Amino acid sequence: MKRFFSILALSSLLFLAAPALKAQEKEAAEKSGEMPEPDPMLKWANFAILALALGYLLSKTMPPLFRSRTGEIQQGIAEAQKIKAAADKRVAEVEARLKTLGAEIEQFRAQAKAEMQQEGERLRQETAHQISRLQQQAALEIDSAGKAARRELKSHTANLALTLAEQKLRAQAGGSAGLVDGFIQDLSKQAGNNQGARN
Repeated sequence: MKRFFSILALSSLLFLAAPALKAQEKEAAEKSGEMPEPDPMLKWANFAILALALGYLLSKTMPPLFRSRTGEIQQGIAEAQKIKAAADKRVAEVEARLKTLGAEIEQFRAQAKAEMQQEGERLRQETAHQISRLQQQAALEIDSAGKAARRELKSHTANLALTLAEQKLRAQAGGSAGLVDGFIQDLSKQAGNNQGARN
């Protein structure tokens, strides 16, 4: 600030001395009859004053502007670094998941294979159990049907034997109806008793 005022004072002195020099040049130019040329010192003085005024204005307005712009740029850089750090973190997480994804898939495959084998073994055991149960049930039904057929066959055989015996006795006895009828009744009772005992 002091420098500015010293330069301003110097330029003011030059400005004050300039009219006296100008008047002398004007007189000399009038005597010779040509147009006076401006003093180069005045040109430089005007330029210096203009440059100082412009420099002063720029020095007052530009640093705050530069500081605010620098602050905005630094803030933008900080935000960009945060965003980059977050993106790097997400990339690392995705890469970690991709690395473990293959292992997880293999684990799921092994688990599914083991479960399929267990299920297959369970189905085989259940099928074998069902087959053995059906075989036992069929054997019981066959045995029961065989017993019923044997009983029916014995009953039928007994009836046939009685019928044949009755026919033989009638043929042999010829006329003794009372004897034959009594014998037939005894045989019928005995056959009924045999049949009841077997059931």
